[in-house]
Amino acid sequence: MYSIALNPCNSLMRQEDQFDNLEKHTQSGIDILEKHIKFVKERTEIELNYAKQLRNLSKKYQPKKNSKEEEEYKYTSCKAFLSTLNEMNDYAGQHEVISENMTSQITVELARYIQELKQERKSHFHDGRKAQQHIETCWKQLESSKRRFERDCKEADRAQQYFEKMDADINVTKADVEKARQQAQIRHQMAEDSKADYSSILQKFNHEQHEYYHTHIPNIFQKIQEMEERRIVRIGESMKTYAEVDRQVIPIIGKCLDGIVKAAESIDQKNDSQLVIEAYKSGFEPPGDIEFEDYSQPMKRTVSDNSLSNSRGEGKSELKFGGKSKGKLWPFIKKNKPPPPPPASASPSAVPNGPQSPKQQKEPLSHRFNEFMISKPKIHCFRSLKRGGATPEDFSNLPPEQRRKKLQQKVDELNKEIQKEMDQRDAITKMKDVYLKNPQMGDPASLDHKLVEVGHNIEKLRLEAQKFESWLSEVEGRLPARGDQARRQSGMYDAQNPPSVNSCAQDRESPDGSYTEEQSQESEVKVLATDFDDEFDDEEPLPAIGTCKALYTFEGQNEGTISVAEGETLYVIEEDKGDGWTRIRRNEDEEGYVPTSYVEVYLDKNAKGAKTYI
Repeated sequence: MYSIALNPCNSLMRQEDQFDNLEKHTQSGIDILEKHIKFVKERTEIELNYAKQLRNLSKKYQPKKNSKEEEEYKYTSCKAFLSTLNEMNDYAGQHEVISENMTSQITVELARYIQELKQERKSHFHDGRKAQQHIETCWKQLESSKRRFERDCKEADRAQQYFEKMDADINVTKADVEKARQQAQIRHQMAEDSKADYSSILQKFNHEQHEYYHTHIPNIFQKIQEMEERRIVRIGESMKTYAEVDRQVIPIIGKCLDGIVKAAESIDQKNDSQLVIEAYKSGFEPPGDIEFEDYSQPMKRTVSDNSLSNSRGEGKSELKFGGKSKGKLWPFIKKNKPPPPPPASASPSAVPNGPQSPKQQKEPLSHRFNEFMISKPKIHCFRSLKRGGATPEDFSNLPPEQRRKKLQQKVDELNKEIQKEMDQRDAITKMKDVYLKNPQMGDPASLDHKLVEVGHNIEKLRLEAQKFESWLSEVEGRLPARGDQARRQSGMYDAQNPPSVNSCAQDRESPDGSYTEEQSQESEVKVLATDFDDEFDDEEPLPAIGTCKALYTFEGQNEGTISVAEGETLYVIEEDKGDGWTRIRRNEDEEGYVPTSYVEVYLDKNAKGAKTYI
């Protein structure tokens, strides 16, 4: 009659299973977040590496400073390529922005959120486990009180049965019956107490169980559900951010690509061609018409004044300069040797200008014109020869137009330096005035030496600028006007000896390196030659080491050679060094090289360094 049926153990076990399932599910959600973070990290590394490679590529093809390659970037096509490199550099910067934004807005934020999520998850499941443990404890107390109540009830039933048995037995004494009655009453009281205790514990357990299933567990599950939903929303937001980070740089990347297209459209082929023309324009005038040379008459070959192969002999007298008792030779006549002579032959007829070939075979006009076009400017200043071929200060080694540009550039640079020094002088002057008005700020006399030094610098720069301006004015005065070139195409060489690539006497320049027209500017050459003689007065001519007799007529048309007639006797000043040429002198003013096979040499045995052979 006191029995009760209660067994919520199975429901607790099922609740325990749900907690385990929820733990696994929430842990898998955290794993997905961590996987997403790892994915974004690897994407940022890819973006950084890509940006780095793009920057290295752009840097690799950038022109090196102060190099010849940098000079090529004045053309529009090269400028467009340089703009493309710069735009690619900006393009790489946008990929770095993608990496930085993904790191700050996704990776860092999600990593912090995962730490918070783990703590919250741990707290919720801890509360769930605690509630489970509490209800299990209450269940155990209920089970204990129920067993005790059941035991006491059984003991009370047995005591009651024993008392009834003793009371019905007439053989049992009254004292034994009374004792059995008291024992039965005690057992009944104990059963009543156990019943009351059990009832109290049962009510308490039912209340706890109701709270557990209807309050605690639902609250915990609700919190876990909210936590999980926040995680799902957060991973969705991070995916949106992932896309937005890319979308934000698309306009800037588009501008970079538009810049490349704009640079490509700015290429101007006509402008580039004009820059090439301006860069390599020499300022030389084209040669005039070649006059007809009549070989039908048995007469000595004559060469017109306008021919590219004008003979050397016509300009010999122009090598003499007035005002000096001793004539001077141009350095390329005195120093340079001509190209190697033709191979020696047993028969003089095989050699140009030999007895059986009194006239040198004329080269084709196209060959001479090609030589004229590809010839490089000669060194026109003896100072550069003495320095071992260094660039002369007045740029006289350049063609007229290029020389003008270099001189103009130098003048501009000097003017900038002068302006800089003048600005410095003005600043020092103002500072000195401040010191004069406020002596406590400084001593005005301490700036005097600086003013003097700056003044000297300005004067020095001005003199230097005047020197280059004079050279510039000289070059500009000798360059033909642009509008006159077409008019002077056919007769531009009538007033001057034609410059020949291989003729030194006709390609004569003054010591300052300017290009002279020998007939129209003869007086100017003589004045310049005076300065040239002043510089080299201390140079003595080489002594004669013997004599020689010309076996054949030789027309010296190459640079450094001299023309001789058959049977002519001349002085030997330098013997053959093994290159097939002998240096001779006609008089103080005329000397040069002739092929050794064209002369018979008689060396003076007493001369220093002379060999004993004929």
